[in-house]
Amino acid sequence: MHTVDDVLLDAIEKMDNTAKVLKDQFSGLRTGKASPALVDGVQVMYYGAPTRLRDIANISTPEPRLIVISPYDPTALPEIEKAILAANLGVTPRNDGRVIRVPIPELNEERRKEIVKVAKRQSEESRIAVRNVRRDANEMVKALQKDGKITEDERDRGLDEVQKATDTHIAKIDSELKHKEAEVMAV
Repeated sequence: MHTVDDVLLDAIEKMDNTAKVLKDQFSGLRTGKASPALVDGVQVMYYGAPTRLRDIANISTPEPRLIVISPYDPTALPEIEKAILAANLGVTPRNDGRVIRVPIPELNEERRKEIVKVAKRQSEESRIAVRNVRRDANEMVKALQKDGKITEDERDRGLDEVQKATDTHIAKIDSELKHKEAEVMAV
């Protein structure tokens, strides 16, 4: 890192990645309707190696409350079924010998509140990650000034820019949480 702009670009990239990870985590949280993302990342033991479900099967949602998993290799059906049960998603897969059907039950109020708590915890972890990036970027900017590579004015401008980026990303995280909360609580 030679300039304030390098530090700033690096910090923004890390903050963007944090927001993206949160969005991916939220897509795996169950709402009242079927979504392939619910089972996408489930790890299946396939020929002795842990493999993501989406890499060994076609996942579709033909109905609003049903996920259909069609494995490319029918011999993987029992392992897929076992992996979905082990993932503790609150769903019960049904194997008919060719495909696995995963009916999505209606969420009760208590379960909805639990899911919202999980979403809040994940968003708080993301906020902490963004703040850690801010702290590291601020330390780098101060080190540049201490080493005589930038002036005090450039340091102050850099610290302000890092704070603006932090505020923007935390607002984005809060917005994602609000959206996910509304989605989960919708009956």
